[in-house]
Amino acid sequence: MPKRSAGILLYRHTPAGLEVFLVHPGGPFWAKKDAGAWGIPKGECQPGETTLAAARREFAEETGFRPEGHFVELGSFRQSSAKTVDVWVLAGDVDPAKLQSNTFQLEWPPKSGRMQEFPEVDRAAWFTPPEARRKILRGQVPILEAFYVHLGVGAKTQRPR
Repeated sequence: MPKRSAGILLYRHTPAGLEVFLVHPGGPFWAKKDAGAWGIPKGECQPGETTLAAARREFAEETGFRPEGHFVELGSFRQSSAKTVDVWVLAGDVDPAKLQSNTFQLEWPPKSGRMQEFPEVDRAAWFTPPEARRKILRGQVPILEAFYVHLGVGAKTQRPR
């Protein structure tokens, strides 16, 4: 049975145009990666949990922010052969400087026997559509594209059609 995950794509309109909120994964593997490394806050659904409840929980765990407002279901997106992500969109605003992520433990360096703690998300930022397209994980590009279609916004123009 494929794993099901859920996430929230937070967005805002500023005087400069549309921006989306993305997070950068923590840990040593991602430390020096930037372009193609960012994504929406998301995670696995727990048994009996709705996808919206899972998306809200994961957003809070990874960012420290409690998402509130009118959630719109964007759709389900296949991330790999073993995972599907149900994505919700929400208009809102948060300050990336106030990010507070949960942590995970990892043996680092590998085979050293030393366990170290790392944040699940080490930073977050707001990006314009063209910036987001460069920053987001390749497997999550369809999420951005579906979102822009949903809003009627071109990724290059940033203006409603």
